[in-house]
This record gives sequence, structure tokens and C-alpha cells, in this order.
Amino acid sequence: MNIQPLYAAPQHAEQVTDWLWQAFGDGVPRAFFESIVIHSQTPGALPLTFIATEGERLLGTVGLWRCDLITRQDLCPWLAALYVDDAARGQGLAGKLQQHVQAHAAGLGYRELHLWSACRDFYERYGWHYIGDGLEYPDKTVHLYRYSLADSAGGTTE
Repeated sequence: MNIQPLYAAPQHAEQVTDWLWQAFGDGVPRAFFESIVIHSQTPGALPLTFIATEGERLLGTVGLWRCDLITRQDLCPWLAALYVDDAARGQGLAGKLQQHVQAHAAGLGYRELHLWSACRDFYERYGWHYIGDGLEYPDKTVHLYRYSLADSAGGTTE
């Protein structure tokens, strides 16, 4: 398995766009996610999209974004749009994708990461700390998490 920036394998951009739209696009046009994917393919800039592949098979994706929640623009950067293909689930790939983004963000000099999720308990297993609730437009309550890149902890607790 290989995790790399999407710009290194742009042939997967359409599939990543479709995954993000299907997984996170409730009421949001596909063009919104296409724009994110297009703008995440500039080396050295945020947003950045990573993909996991095995040979030519796309397994999953995750992003490192400046902001993933319009109501919390004070927090930066964000781990965003984590998605693992159904056929690749249950093999620890979600954790590996998180670790990849964490290492990349630490290498860029960031001291912490943030994310939001509608579910509880999943991210805590990977060392994320619940910091309160937030509001996703227009009126959806979501859970906010912080991951300290300075902490030595952070692996899965399973």
C-alpha cells in the first residue's frame, strides 16, 4: 500500500471527487467537491489531498485543509474528508491515513490538527480529543476534535 498526494496520481481525481460527493455531499453539488479536489493538487499548498493505493487500485483518501467548518475559522489546519472504500475497510487504513496527515502537518510546523464529525468515539481511538460541539451550516450540530502533534501519544488505543 502507498499513500501519496493526489497530484502524484491525478488519474484518481474523478474517483476521489465522486467518493467525497457521495459520502459528504448531502445537498451539496458535485461541483463543490470537484473544486476542492482541483485546488488540492498544488504541491506545497493547502488544501492537500492524499490517496492510498495498492497498485492502481484506489483504497481511500484524506485531506489536509485550512478550514473544514465555516463557523470555526479560528481553528487551523483540519484533517478533512477521510474516506475508505468499502472493500478496504476493517484493515486499519483509516488510522494509516490519519497518521500520514499528522506526520505531514507536523513536518509543515503545525502543532495541532482539528476535525469535525457527526459521530462520537471513532476518532478518540486514534488519540483525538473532543473539544466541544460546533455548527455545520445551516443548523447541524457536529463534534469538534483536536489532535496535538506535540504529544507522543496518538496511536490507536485498540
